[in-house]
Parts: sequence; structure tokens; C-alpha cells
Amino acid sequence: MGLGRILIIFGVMLIVVGGLIQLAPWIPLGRLPGDIRITSGNARIYIPIVSSILVSVVLSLVFSLLARR
Repeated sequence: MGLGRILIIFGVMLIVVGGLIQLAPWIPLGRLPGDIRITSGNARIYIPIVSSILVSVVLSLVFSLLARR
């Protein structure tokens, strides 16, 4: 595959995932157990550890399936 085709596929996947996140608030990304939130006065720190791991696993599966073709 050419680089242009890979970028188009990646862009379409980003649009689909972004649309799902906007239209389906029941997806708990960012609110999973293990995601760290620290609030102190005016400062807020958010570290989405478990959400990042979940997204990484899903993307790894998708890309491994695409690579087999």
C-alpha cells in the first residue's frame, strides 16, 4: 500500500472513532477505573492510564488485522 492510502484509512478510522465518542456518551473512555484524576483548588491533573491501554490494545488488533491482508 502507498503512504497516501494508509493516511486515508487512518483518517477515516479517526473520524469514525471521533463520531462514536461524540454520539455515544455511554462509552466510558476517560472514566474507567484506574484513570487517575487529581483536583486541588484551581489545578486539575488527569492521567488516563487504563483508557490509554484499552485504546492501544484495540488499535493493535485493528492494525494487525489490516496487515494480514
